[in-house]
Amino acid sequence: MNRGLDVGRPGTIREERERMEEILLSPRASFSKRTRGRIHPEEECPIRTAFARDRDRIIHSKAFRRLKHKTQVFIAPMGDHYRTRLTHTIEVSQIARTIARALRLNEDLTEAIALGHDLGHTPFGHAGEEILNELLPGGFRHPEQSLRVVDLIEKDGRGLNLTFEVRDGILNHSGKSLETLLGTDISKPLTLEGEVARISDLIAYVNHDVDDAIRAGIIDGIPRALEEVLGRRNSERINTMVVDIVETSQDLTGIRMSERIAYATEELKEYLYENVYTKEPIRKEVDKCKKILEELFHLFVRRPELITADNIPSIPGEPMERMVADFIAGMTDRYAITIYTRFFVPSPWMSF
Repeated sequence: MNRGLDVGRPGTIREERERMEEILLSPRASFSKRTRGRIHPEEECPIRTAFARDRDRIIHSKAFRRLKHKTQVFIAPMGDHYRTRLTHTIEVSQIARTIARALRLNEDLTEAIALGHDLGHTPFGHAGEEILNELLPGGFRHPEQSLRVVDLIEKDGRGLNLTFEVRDGILNHSGKSLETLLGTDISKPLTLEGEVARISDLIAYVNHDVDDAIRAGIIDGIPRALEEVLGRRNSERINTMVVDIVETSQDLTGIRMSERIAYATEELKEYLYENVYTKEPIRKEVDKCKKILEELFHLFVRRPELITADNIPSIPGEPMERMVADFIAGMTDRYAITIYTRFFVPSPWMSF
């Protein structure tokens, strides 16, 4: 029987899904039918809810595909099993969906935020973010850049026209780690789904960065005291954190960990900063990457005609530095190295 795919008629697949949300989700969840809408109103999809549609738009975006060649922590690693910005994003999404499902929140919204949260991240991980923050007047933060990508840069400057709730979650996915873990940060997303994506981002990176650092031989494990609280293996630690969040957040007044697990997770993050992120050989490579992006930034500001991406919009009233930052932030690691080599490394003279 034809159940009807005409948006104007009741009983479309999307409408049935929206009714199922009303039945299955917590009253504190975000409901697709009650979205605050999009910047540019558009006709609803007959099959997908608004948040499911946003998730699909993010997955099909160019910025999402480029994440596979952007650094998480280890720059251009030789091994096949180190995380990239894309695999990090997928891990965040998996953790976030597990928590959202357990708490009866909107999985589609949670997943869309998780998949889109790092679309504006620079090449070379946080090294790229740090140098662009120094060079760009007004500073540079990757959450704001991620929102800029989905609003202004994707689809040749037309943007993805995402819903308010997804855009809010992307913009506010990063905060002070301990306050995020305890649920006390006042500058958090407006939806519980956004809070889930935010805490899942932290869970993902503190655990997979430990795993990658052990693989790289930088550390051989984590302190015994943290193992006793969180677990020895990567899977054990993630499970401990996720179960704790679900148990602690049952009242849905906020997404948080218990104090015991939160402080242990914060201590694990600090251990990474002291023993991985600021140690050789990572620090030496970070300095090289910053130099590459700094020289490219100054080059393109002087000679904007060299910008080769035709989908970087020039917005009236914005300085040239802003367009250059958009161009550089969108680069993959290997593209940045290729462009730097083209303009700053002399080619050997062939003589016969």
